[in-house]
Amino acid sequence: MASTIPLDTLKTSTVHSPTMKSVKALAESASLSSLPSIYSFTHNPHDETIISDDAEDSVPIIDVSLLVSGTPEERSQVVHQLNKACSDWGCFMVINHGVPESLTKAMIESFQEFFNLPEEEKQEFHGNHVMDPIRCGTGFNPSMDKVNLWRDYLKCFTYPEFHSPNKPAGFSEIALEFSKKNREVVTVLLKAISKSLGLEESYIDKATNIELGLQILAANYYPACPEPDRAIGIPSHTDHGLLTLLVDNGISGLQILHKEKWINVNLLPNALFVHIADHLEILSNGKCKSIEHRALVNDKATRMSIALPHGPSLDTVIRPAPELVDKGSHPPAYVEMTYREFLELQQTGRLRSKFG
Repeated sequence: MASTIPLDTLKTSTVHSPTMKSVKALAESASLSSLPSIYSFTHNPHDETIISDDAEDSVPIIDVSLLVSGTPEERSQVVHQLNKACSDWGCFMVINHGVPESLTKAMIESFQEFFNLPEEEKQEFHGNHVMDPIRCGTGFNPSMDKVNLWRDYLKCFTYPEFHSPNKPAGFSEIALEFSKKNREVVTVLLKAISKSLGLEESYIDKATNIELGLQILAANYYPACPEPDRAIGIPSHTDHGLLTLLVDNGISGLQILHKEKWINVNLLPNALFVHIADHLEILSNGKCKSIEHRALVNDKATRMSIALPHGPSLDTVIRPAPELVDKGSHPPAYVEMTYREFLELQQTGRLRSKFG
């Protein structure tokens, strides 16, 4: 599985009108009646053949409060559930996580206010490089300009150093608290996942130098699209990092690939959706599966998602845990490199696979 969008198979020209700086502005244009050709995305016919809403394909649900305050038996049961979710699904929903619903709603509203800013004000935060601590834009990779996606985004590095736009009013304060609360959830989950792998509870924390680990706060804005079947929000991909936490505004569009079927993900009220990401797959030598997922668009309503990728420290080399490597049956199967190198290779489109 590729660990980044296969950019060489998605090349299109990206000529934007000088006055259309964002997909939101384009979508709200009075003259828009059909999808501009530069946003036309060719879907793989095989990907469209099997889409499931079956109950048996329901994403696992983890009650994270039991890891904090449950009995030893309850904690053991949740660790077992996590092991199965990480290996069989590569994702799960988290309930009773301690992030106040009011805080999540405030964060969604603040991001909406940011995207509602005049185009010239949002352009103050435009960035091209993956290591820019604040950047907003459209598409996938502005520095390469090969993919036109029906989405706008804002991304901020929020840990170990906190960065945030200075507008709209109150955004920084909400973003700081929201990032902190979600990081607390990740801390609990990583310790339990470490145990589920048969490792010491603190193994992942130490191996990834998580005390200096990178946290990103990112919002994806998908306006209603005149021809959603011809467009894409984000193509199929896996995430970098260890875990990504995600919430949305209640509009569906997220799909995950499970057993060669695309499954529609509809979040439970006030639940967090958790993706296993590439570097947890690498560290576990494949026992945890980085989940392939995509974002579709619709012609009825704007969808917005907030994702919080959590990764190792930038200068830590990530490799399979020695305890999970057997040169005979389970040899190390992944490329060793620092998290920073991984991100920079991904940014330039030169990262074709995480495998050795």
